[in-house]
Amino acid sequence: MYKNAKLEEFEKYMEGKKVAIIGLGVSNIPLLDYFYQTKSEISVFDNRNQEQLEKEVIEKIEKYNIHAYLGKDNLQYLKGFDIIFRSPSAMPFIPEIEEEIKRGAIVTSEIEMVLQLSPSKVIGVTGSDGKTTTTSLIYHIMKKGGYNCFLGGNIGTPLFTEIKNMKPEDVVVLELSSFQLIDMNISPMVSVITNVSPNHLNIHRSYEEYIEAKKKIFQSQNEQGTVVLNYDNAITRNFAKEVKGKTIFFSSKEKLDNGYIYDREDEMIKYCEEGVRRHIIAKKDILLKGIHNYENICAALAATSSFVDFDLQVEAIKEFSGVEHRLELVREINGAKWYNDSIGTSPTRTIAGLYAYDENIILIAGGYDKHLDYEPIGKPIVEKVGTLILLGATAPKIEAATKKALNQAGKVMPIYICDTLEQAVNLARDKAKKGDVVLFSPASASFDLFKNFMERGEKFKELVNQL
Repeated sequence: MYKNAKLEEFEKYMEGKKVAIIGLGVSNIPLLDYFYQTKSEISVFDNRNQEQLEKEVIEKIEKYNIHAYLGKDNLQYLKGFDIIFRSPSAMPFIPEIEEEIKRGAIVTSEIEMVLQLSPSKVIGVTGSDGKTTTTSLIYHIMKKGGYNCFLGGNIGTPLFTEIKNMKPEDVVVLELSSFQLIDMNISPMVSVITNVSPNHLNIHRSYEEYIEAKKKIFQSQNEQGTVVLNYDNAITRNFAKEVKGKTIFFSSKEKLDNGYIYDREDEMIKYCEEGVRRHIIAKKDILLKGIHNYENICAALAATSSFVDFDLQVEAIKEFSGVEHRLELVREINGAKWYNDSIGTSPTRTIAGLYAYDENIILIAGGYDKHLDYEPIGKPIVEKVGTLILLGATAPKIEAATKKALNQAGKVMPIYICDTLEQAVNLARDKAKKGDVVLFSPASASFDLFKNFMERGEKFKELVNQL
């Protein structure tokens, strides 16, 4: 039976240590049970008050006699810890965390410890768009190839307490955000970067910092590592200069001599080696819609190419119908199809969604303002949308970008501003005709009206199903 010596050593090291857990979100809750068992002295920190915490969390705090520092100024008590586990939202440059680092504390995260202690091969995926679909595809392909797989990071379940069940022959597939990567000093064996465009600039101190965080996914690799990069994205293409091991490119715009391409002419995904192109799968055989998804498939094929043979890869792709809240067909009403693309949290995501359809689109967009540039969304809206329905804090920005593009094109378009998602859905129902697509793709975050994009997508689906 396999014994994980690294994990055993870590558990011995943790005995009696002072542990701070910042943020009581999904990924950190299993740590409470784990560190109680290792006889660590646990303290938890969270911006919420006790009445705002889940019942399960309060029960664990009381049962394990955990020190809980809650509310707005909780981090003033972050002093004198051996090891700090931060949640993705607790950035390492927060002054109180920086002070503890200077004093000698180790700052890590649930997902970094998975990378440090797992004996399994790890495939990691990051990018501004397409992370979850690509990660889910890789996981599906690896399962089809017969591997025992663990899915985690930004997706699936927290994996820290699963490390004891992982074996060297298993595969861990991780979706990794810039918040998780920013201070990471270990990289997966296979790393994928789908693309990089401005995102999360309300949290990162600069776009440069965001880009540097993305690079962390491969910077600690050695010569045995593999990095899969988007050739069409100038930033990711340039990352190749810093790769120590093997680089595999994918593209939907260039007919590469080496790598994976989606050929827009014959609508076929191909593998290219020394200029010779092998056909893998045709667009008509793929359930996913949109060129951005064909790029995600190319990335997943590249990431799994050394593990799973072509035939099984193709079988897995043909079966894959997508991930919830990503161009998800909700229902058809009077001949119009309604799609939930609540994952559209940035202009680039929504632009990709718009180009997935040939039909006339009624677009519902707008939400929380992450301080992104909305000018680029104007032209795609003018090209693809017949009716624009806006709500939320970014409505004026999207409206301004669209009006500017309409003026340049000499066109007109009805634009409506709504106060609630319910108003927007009802208005879309009144405007939709047979053959139209009603697309809910906000191009914005959800925080002004909803907790996250999942809650927002569920609300949209609920409203559509009530029509």
